[in-house]
Amino acid sequence: MTRISTPTERIAVFPGSFNPFTKGHADIVERGLALFDRIIIAVGVNPAKSNDSVEATLEAIRRIYAGEPRIEVEAYTTLTVDFAAKKGARFILRGVRSVKDFEYERDIAEINRQLSGIESVILFSKAELAAVSSSVVRELAAYGRDVSSFLPDNDLHSEK
Repeated sequence: MTRISTPTERIAVFPGSFNPFTKGHADIVERGLALFDRIIIAVGVNPAKSNDSVEATLEAIRRIYAGEPRIEVEAYTTLTVDFAAKKGARFILRGVRSVKDFEYERDIAEINRQLSGIESVILFSKAELAAVSSSVVRELAAYGRDVSSFLPDNDLHSEK
C-alpha cells in the first residue's frame, strides 16, 4: 500500500535485489528507522529475468515487516533515483560492509545527487554482519548448508 507523503516527511528508499534479504539488510533498515519517518524497501527487477524470485522476495520481506507501518516493500524497474522521486523520497539508504563497498556507493551517491538532488545516507554494517552477503548466503544454501543464522526472523515486527 502506497501512502501519500507530506513535504516534511523523511522518506528513504532502501534499494537492492535482496536475494535473499539478510540480517545485514535488516540491521540497516532497523537503524534507518531511527533516521527516517518511512523506509521503502525497493526490490530491483531485472526485466530480462523471471519475476518469480522477485515475488517471493517481496513476500518474504513483507512478512518480516508486517507489524511495522513505517516500512513499505515494492518492486521497481526504473533508475533508483526515478523511483525515489516518484515516491516522494528525498533520501536513498545504503549499507556498506567494506572499503570496496564504500568506494562504489560514494560514486553512485554522487551521480544520484547530480541527477536528482536526492541525498544518499550510508550506514556502515555492524562488524559481526560485515561478512554476510546475499551471494554468500545463496552459495551456502546451494550446497545444502543451513543459512538460517544469516536470515532475519519472520516475526521481527509481529508484535508492534
